[in-house]
Formats: sequence, structure tokens, C-alpha cells
Amino acid sequence: ISSWWNFGSLLGLCLIIQILTGLFLAMHYTSDTATAFSSVAHICRDVNYGWLIRYMHANGASMFFICLFLHVGRGVYYGSYNMIETWNMGIVLLFAVMATAFMGYVLPWGQMSFWGA
Repeated sequence: ISSWWNFGSLLGLCLIIQILTGLFLAMHYTSDTATAFSSVAHICRDVNYGWLIRYMHANGASMFFICLFLHVGRGVYYGSYNMIETWNMGIVLLFAVMATAFMGYVLPWGQMSFWGA
């Protein structure tokens, strides 16, 4: 076992950080597109450590995908693709995560896309 085997745990840590920071950011959500930028400014200026929560959420998503791709790379390097059922379930989870990220963060043109931008 090498340091490559830590990425599954790091994925779980990144996911927990994403969920918690997303919940805290959603507490200050405004659904009106006219006030979207002002709500981001409100989070960064008026909420205690709001700037830190916003940056943790934005950078946590990048860190999540880095850990995800390194986790898959470790599986390719060590030949984990020989375990067909486990590998296929991982591929299904990879596609589900990528589809969720696309539908939830890349595609919307409203308030949510301003938080990470």
C-alpha cells in the first residue's frame, strides 16, 4: 500500500466539505437574478467568514475532481480494472458525478453559477 491509496478518503473529505459549505452558502441564497451579484457581495462582506466559505466551496470542487481523477489513475496503474463489477460501478459513479456537476454548476445561468465564478 502506498500514498496512492489515500485518495478515496480525500474524496470523502472533499465531499463533506462541499456539502457543508454548500448548505451555509444556500442559507444566503436569493432566487432573484437582479440581486444575484449583491448576494455574493453580501456573503463575502457581511457574513462571518463568508469569503472563506465561498472560496472553500469553489476550490473544494476543483480539489474533489483532482482527487477523483487521481483515484481513477491509481486504479488504472494498479490494474483494478480486472475486477469487472467494482470497476464498472466506479465508472457509473464517475459519470454520475460528472453529470451532476454539469447540470448543477456548469449549465445554470442563475445565482448558483455566480458563487464559483
